[in-house]
Amino acid sequence: MATYESIIKIKGAVGDLVFYNLNGKNVVRKKSGFNKAAFKKNPSYEKVRQNSSEFGHCSKVGKIIRNSLSAYIKKAGDPLLYQKFAKLMTEIKDLDTVSERGKRTVENGLQTEAGKKLLREFQFGEVENLVNVLEIQNQFLMLKKSDIAATVFFSTIKLNWETYTTEYTEEKIILDQQYNPFKIQFVSKGLLHFAVLKDDNNEITHMGFL
Repeated sequence: MATYESIIKIKGAVGDLVFYNLNGKNVVRKKSGFNKAAFKKNPSYEKVRQNSSEFGHCSKVGKIIRNSLSAYIKKAGDPLLYQKFAKLMTEIKDLDTVSERGKRTVENGLQTEAGKKLLREFQFGEVENLVNVLEIQNQFLMLKKSDIAATVFFSTIKLNWETYTTEYTEEKIILDQQYNPFKIQFVSKGLLHFAVLKDDNNEITHMGFL
């Protein structure tokens, strides 16, 4: 991109050059070599098409999950959370070994132990992760530390992978370490479980996926 000065003001394309005004300056650049029709059909763009398809899928999945949890994750105060979560979705998608390239999905990646581990260990900003504090055992929600009594906001997210929509439920649970586990009603394949721990001052101390 370059600027130019001329008595004649040109706008539009002339040959391989495009003239336009940008922030009060006359600018000229070469036409893009990108061809939409070629992108859709040319074999040389196949890998680009595959990457684009998977990137779009990961972006949509990440968005619907974040939207379901927006009331909490905005408390993380992390301006880079969008990028970090998008990277997480991509890493999980890459674990899909049953689909061909270009059609790999977050859903299949989450069927692997490595994918579940990546999701559980993801940290939202500076808020501590739940991995060493809370766990699900045989459909029971249990604290792992003896010095914690907490109010838990336990969320279940059901994703529709076809329409990129979610169903969301939440329960408020009081847990203590007097071996008083809470029976979870909805633990099954295809559901995501997310929890937030709050202290006596109603401040979030931990959050994450289970």
